[in-house]
Amino acid sequence: MIDLKKFDAVIFDMDGVLIDSEPLWKIAMEEVFASVGCALTREDFQKTVGLRIDEVIEFWHKEAGWENASPKEVEQAIVNRMIELIQENGDPLPGVLDTTEYLKGVDVKVGLATSSYNILIETVLDAIGIRERFEVVHSAENEEYGKPHPAVYMTVAKELGVAAERCLVIEDSLNGIISGRAAKMKVVCIPEKTHHPEPKLSVADYIFEDMSLFLEAIKS
Repeated sequence: MIDLKKFDAVIFDMDGVLIDSEPLWKIAMEEVFASVGCALTREDFQKTVGLRIDEVIEFWHKEAGWENASPKEVEQAIVNRMIELIQENGDPLPGVLDTTEYLKGVDVKVGLATSSYNILIETVLDAIGIRERFEVVHSAENEEYGKPHPAVYMTVAKELGVAAERCLVIEDSLNGIISGRAAKMKVVCIPEKTHHPEPKLSVADYIFEDMSLFLEAIKS
């Protein structure tokens, strides 16, 4: 059980929380990296889950390197492919529609804080049709540092007008959990199913198998 009265805001991550986009990211990255002669696999991308895409590109450029395109060109190609994949496969994860609808009916503010770029946020929210359920939507694209830095969560709390200690974060990755905890917020983890099991996710305050179970916990 989670006592929702202890919180004035619930702040959602997006990738792997609202939409099953983590497999799509791996498809897009594998395709684009292969096109520039960089043979990375979906297993490799476990190392960069939760980072901003520019930080992912910077990491792999240092680790693996390629010569046929600039990092910015690779980044743009991945974003473009992601837009296509989301539009083709943009279904909300179980419990997302019911949970966001429930939260809009109770006395709690709802925000979105993600490492994804603004263009991808709009693509996802259009695909699943829940844009109006968020009072504040913010991308780490607009911050100096992405997750695991807490900036994106701190900004959303400030824009919602809620103290960090009164915010409940919903995340799926270790970097996201660290970000929320560093912002002095309580964190719910709903582990993304395609990630390798990560024992460190236990640093979250609460863990649920899916968002439907989270909804049951806040209702009870």
